Amino acid sequence: MSTQVPDEAADTTTAPPKPRTAPAVPGWARRLAAVNEAWTFGVLALLVAFFTAARPDTFLTRYDITQIATNAAIYLVLGVGMTYVIVVAGIDLSVGSVLVLSAVLSAEYTIHHGGAESGWGTIGVATVIALVTGVVWGALQGWLVAKAKVPPLIVTLGGFGAALGIAQIITGGQDPTGAVSSELQHSVGFGKLFGQVPWLVVIAFATTVVFGLILAFTRFGRYTYAIGSNPEAARRVGIDVDRHLVKIYALTGLLSGLGSVMWLAYFGTTSIAGHSTDNLKVITAVVLGGASLFGGRGSVLGAVIGVFIPAVLTTGLIIMDVQQYWQDVAIGIVLVAAVYLDQFRRRGRERG
Repeated sequence: MSTQVPDEAADTTTAPPKPRTAPAVPGWARRLAAVNEAWTFGVLALLVAFFTAARPDTFLTRYDITQIATNAAIYLVLGVGMTYVIVVAGIDLSVGSVLVLSAVLSAEYTIHHGGAESGWGTIGVATVIALVTGVVWGALQGWLVAKAKVPPLIVTLGGFGAALGIAQIITGGQDPTGAVSSELQHSVGFGKLFGQVPWLVVIAFATTVVFGLILAFTRFGRYTYAIGSNPEAARRVGIDVDRHLVKIYALTGLLSGLGSVMWLAYFGTTSIAGHSTDNLKVITAVVLGGASLFGGRGSVLGAVIGVFIPAVLTTGLIIMDVQQYWQDVAIGIVLVAAVYLDQFRRRGRERG
């Protein structure tokens, strides 16, 4: 009796089905999704789309765009300095008070040298006074952080109260009259480049471009990221960490001084009582822009986007006749959601 050998060709056994593979994601798409600014810009785009759909006739008109950009200009300048501080794992709660002190000292000089009728000579000296005040105050705070080893939260919180207190002592707590040259207001405060773009926006744009390039492409910027990521490792490779920290805080003070000049030009007053929450607004913008409070991560581009998120949100809610209290609630929710998303993605990167 012969044994029948199975014919392989007649074997009816079927091979297991191949698992379905997800469509390959292009490399450029993965890189874009990993960029913090892309996510933040997505939030901004969604807000713009929502308010445009809700109020197509009134939102994002040419007037709205100009007003949003002008109102955000000063906070954008402050946000550039705050980005540098947060990248080195620091914080600066004094930016609003330094702005006030710089404005007051600048205004006092203007008052005693022509007041509202003063010319460009007085304007130039008053501007230098504001910038130098900011640099000196920022450098002093940086020295306390770097050399005296006082935590930046405590140093800048103390600087917040001290700068505001000195400004109030000088002025008696009242905004002085004749503190701003009419020439400065008409030219810089209300003037427009080519009759179209407000000079405040031009100044803010130039500031962000210059310091954004410095942070992204220069040795100073690389040192800043290195210190924020690991200060001890930065010291071991030869970076003078203490000196660099002093420079960072001095830069933040410089930009606060520049913000004071812009404020005086636009509003025509020192507004002593109007800057108590500037620090929170600026920190919010920088964090919304993707900067990490743990240091080592952040960009000026992200700060730009972060500044415009609450600006667009506030303008849209005003157009929709939402009460001021609900506007504050909405901005707070957006901030917490953005920080949560950042932390979620950060944990995902660590697990990966």
